[in-house]
Amino acid sequence: MKYIDEYRDKSLVAGLIAEIKKCSKKPVRIMEVCGGHTMAIRKSGIHKILPDNISLVSGPGCPVCVTGRSFLDKAVLLSGNPRNIIATYGDLIRVPGSVSSLEKERAKGADIRIVYSTLDAVNIAEQNPEKTVIFLGIGFETTTPPTAVAVLEAQKRKLNNFFILQSHKTMPPAMGALITGGSKIDGYIGPGHVSTVAGSKIYEPLLNKFQVSVAISGFEPVDILQSILLLVRRIENNSPGIDIQYSRAVSREGNLKAQKFVASVFSPCDDVWRGLGKINHSGLKLKPEFAEFDAEENFELKIFEKPEPKGCICGDILKGMANPVQCKLFGETCTPENPVGACMVSSEGTCAAYFKYNN
Repeated sequence: MKYIDEYRDKSLVAGLIAEIKKCSKKPVRIMEVCGGHTMAIRKSGIHKILPDNISLVSGPGCPVCVTGRSFLDKAVLLSGNPRNIIATYGDLIRVPGSVSSLEKERAKGADIRIVYSTLDAVNIAEQNPEKTVIFLGIGFETTTPPTAVAVLEAQKRKLNNFFILQSHKTMPPAMGALITGGSKIDGYIGPGHVSTVAGSKIYEPLLNKFQVSVAISGFEPVDILQSILLLVRRIENNSPGIDIQYSRAVSREGNLKAQKFVASVFSPCDDVWRGLGKINHSGLKLKPEFAEFDAEENFELKIFEKPEPKGCICGDILKGMANPVQCKLFGETCTPENPVGACMVSSEGTCAAYFKYNN
């Protein structure tokens, strides 16, 4: 197929549904681990047209949703110093920490700027030598390479007023932790953007250890349904494996240049996922040779993770053990205008998807 509307063709959708119904006999739980897929599934109503034996559940695929409250608290703390400029992607600004959010602090006068590129943050530091610029780096394999480039560029420009407060995470360890933690998952709809950068090879250890299938999917209805069909066939035939449905963007090796940037700047570490807790080797930290740019190393930031607000079940939702409508706060106390949990504030959060499409 060549044009995007072909991936929404009704006849193709009908054919895929018929084939899924024909092939699928067992009860199956499939988890998507990409916020883009969560939104696409709810928007197109894919969950409504599948046979009853197939359940789609949402996992920790939204980087904003899994960023720990302590990270937000550290950012808020740093924003309180009038010498500091906080640079952040826009989707982080409304996420509630334990006492405040960046949006609320900006309303009080803190210098918090939304940027569209990590190099925007580097340029702000170069243009404001009397200020300290702290870029908030979050996200999975997709957004880590730009942060690495920013560090290398700041080093090249010899900037001593540019820092990274970061909580970049890697997806496969979390996917494994869900299974060992008791989440019932028969197959994963693999994240398309993550896989474009990291390649399908990152799921091979997951396959070898847990014998769970992964179908890396695009974001249109035909993409997602074809990925579900690939998973159903593997589950029915008891032949776990990794399939690349999104072959127009994903390869086994991925973007080697982007991977090289990440490997040159970061090394693996344990990290805390909001709602999931600490997951071994699931995070990244700046290598010692880049410590001069590490906000954690250069500022007093002794803040610890705090529990979620009372009544919020974001943790269970991120684990696929509950859905938003089971939360007593959903749609009443917790709305996109007044989010209690991170799953509601993010445009790719599961609660936001359920609220927006009301299905």
